[in-house]
Amino acid sequence: MGTPTRTRILQEAAKLFTEKGYEATSVQDLAQALGLSKAALYHHFGSKEEILYEISLLALKGLVAAGEKALEVADPKAALLRFMEAHARYFEENRPFFVAMLQGIQSLSPEHRAETVRLRDRHEANLRAILKRGMAAGVFREVDVALAGRAVLSMLNWMIRWFRPGGPLRAEEVARFYFDLILKGLEHGAS
Repeated sequence: MGTPTRTRILQEAAKLFTEKGYEATSVQDLAQALGLSKAALYHHFGSKEEILYEISLLALKGLVAAGEKALEVADPKAALLRFMEAHARYFEENRPFFVAMLQGIQSLSPEHRAETVRLRDRHEANLRAILKRGMAAGVFREVDVALAGRAVLSMLNWMIRWFRPGGPLRAEEVARFYFDLILKGLEHGAS
């Protein structure tokens, strides 16, 4: 059995939004890429923005779930590494959805943006919880948790600008490299 039309629309839209940008992609572009009429497209989604919103929700829910598994790891260093690897792996495996979500968030209506920001904040809160746990255990030195969390996520999210699946490195390998860099700045007694 083939892929349901709604799923196909989301996959093709994520690809087009990633390649051309959300604003530059028309409903006609999307319909043409799918071999559907605009009317058929509107049968499944009320607007282009609704498609971007659905893509963003799927990307963020998957990212949150991937990151939350890291919270189950007791050791703060191992949990931080697991979080970063999970984030990078999710990005690599779901690149069009991930990129469309990150680049398109400003194009969402205020209501839709509020929901995506809530999920993004939850993902960031999970990371901060790991960092706080490490500080409380004396494994990480005391730092501004919000800034440290943003630094980690900025490094990982910036991969959308240069990382290409199928290149010499896997996203998880990049995450491990970043982890080593960050850890030297977090560990007690680091010089």
